[in-house]
Amino acid sequence: MPTGQNRPVTDVPTASVLEITDPEDPRIADYRALTDVELRTRWEPPNGLFIAEGELVLRRAVRAGYRPRSFLVDAKRLDQLGDLATGEAPVYAASPAVLERVTGFHVHRGVLGSFHRRPLPAVPEILRGARRVVVLEDVNNHTNIGAIFRGAAALGVDAVLLSPTCADPLYRRSVRVSMGEVFAVPYATFGEWPAGLADLRAAGFAVLALTPAPDAVPIQRLTPAQRHRAALLLGAEGAGLTPAAQAASDIRVVIPMRRGVDSLNVAAATAVALWELARDDPEE
Repeated sequence: MPTGQNRPVTDVPTASVLEITDPEDPRIADYRALTDVELRTRWEPPNGLFIAEGELVLRRAVRAGYRPRSFLVDAKRLDQLGDLATGEAPVYAASPAVLERVTGFHVHRGVLGSFHRRPLPAVPEILRGARRVVVLEDVNNHTNIGAIFRGAAALGVDAVLLSPTCADPLYRRSVRVSMGEVFAVPYATFGEWPAGLADLRAAGFAVLALTPAPDAVPIQRLTPAQRHRAALLLGAEGAGLTPAAQAASDIRVVIPMRRGVDSLNVAAATAVALWELARDDPEE
């Protein structure tokens, strides 16, 4: 049989499974070189797709309304796909060795999915009805982005807003680290930065710039009015917020540190600050 020819492998409800034996098969181009960040950044957003990994994350993507383009599965783990295989998207199966040559890593979760992206809402639209949001400036580490989204989902944040230079929340590593919570928290990207922070004030938010500066206000001392509609603003790991972003905020706040530690990882700082802002919220 010629390499790459369609051939059923096993039964998956309402879907025919096609075996992939050639890592260069053009039908699985969506999954090529997944560890190459620069290549994936050039490929995924322009082609309107993103990659999700693992059964749990795939199910959360589908539940959130993202439409699958295809699935790529370890042939021995087809049972993990189950009812996700509806017939609307092709299912490709391959050996672990072929999967590794295609993706560039050992696919230990056994299941990958390529999904269609959706148009992002505008910032004013996403603020409508929101009470507490996270705003990120220049956070370009995908692991941190994913962890921030997971914390935002867990701690009741209504939306995440990104400066134009932030990393893609739908990049595979961000999606994986967030455990699919990037699908649960609405997000949008500012067109202008930091001028776009004016949209937050217009919507009635207090912009709280988190910084380790010694003259910043300890976050636990914020007034109820400052907490009521809070936009928590955080910067990149190491560099922190730019002076322009801090100047555009309403108040600079700090998480008090001990033992000479000057700051926390940005994802950890986000979680601590969000817990503090939400500690008096009524239990849901």
